[in-house]
Amino acid sequence: MASVDYSKVPITEKPLHQPPLEEIVEVLSKGLVSNFEDVSVSAEVSPDLTQPPYNLSAPGLTGNAKLVELGGPPYLVPTVRRDKLYDLAELLRHLRRDPALLVGAGAGPWPYLGVNCEGIINLSLKDGVVEQGTRIVSVQPAGAAKGSSGYKQQGLPHTETRTALLGNYLLSDGAPGKVIKVVAKKRIGPANFITAIRETLKQHYGDKVVGLGGTFLLREGSVKHHVMPDFSGTPLCSDADVDNWLHFFEMRAPIVHVGTLVTGDMGLDLRVQHFHGFSAHGDGGHYHYDVTPEQAHYEAYLALAAAVVRIDPPADTHAIGRD
Repeated sequence: MASVDYSKVPITEKPLHQPPLEEIVEVLSKGLVSNFEDVSVSAEVSPDLTQPPYNLSAPGLTGNAKLVELGGPPYLVPTVRRDKLYDLAELLRHLRRDPALLVGAGAGPWPYLGVNCEGIINLSLKDGVVEQGTRIVSVQPAGAAKGSSGYKQQGLPHTETRTALLGNYLLSDGAPGKVIKVVAKKRIGPANFITAIRETLKQHYGDKVVGLGGTFLLREGSVKHHVMPDFSGTPLCSDADVDNWLHFFEMRAPIVHVGTLVTGDMGLDLRVQHFHGFSAHGDGGHYHYDVTPEQAHYEAYLALAAAVVRIDPPADTHAIGRD
């Protein structure tokens, strides 16, 4: 099946507010303590993120950093648009980004598996050569091997660079550089880790929209994730329909997550936060929240984005399925 031709779909770019990193450090340091008992925020060069446990396909998150939103939930619900298939390596070439790192949350390439799946996107391009570190997670069919967890995580070959339907990514040169480091332990408030960061920034900056993208590690505790099953045979017309269709699992640390957050919509029909996770022990999917708040221990490295690139937004949109 042919991928979308980027020269024939709308692509819009809008600048984001870029406060000094030290200012963001101060804002988050003050705001996150209402949701976590132990908080440490700093601006520093991230470690080599190609190394375990992060295993990203480039060492850093910086260098002309932007957020990319591709497609959207209306291509999945109420009914699937199977024609919305995107080649991410071709996207980087179309945007003339090389070297480039693209990491984040999206749908996996259903034609590769033959079924719908989650995508934990982790792809880089250097001198025209693709490094594919993307994982996909799919629901195991009924009658799978005894003791099955109900889902399966696997890597993609370097030749498979497609995704489908929707995605939220950090795009950068993949270079080492200063980012926001957030360490938070013992959740005492109602918000999940990413929501707490986003709402803290939103409260401070208001209509000045700030965007961050990158990675966070759940070092300890367990989390609720969902994994999409194959496409629904009947229309999904509400969030309740979507929740009944999704498969939810409790998954255990350590899990590395990648994705984006943005504090406003900017008239671009944006998904304001979206992170997917993967692990060495096979757990992975769409992050919702930790289920062991006493044990929760997060460590994040987040790059400040200069702009949002909105690609192929649905002409007819809705708010279903954006949790």
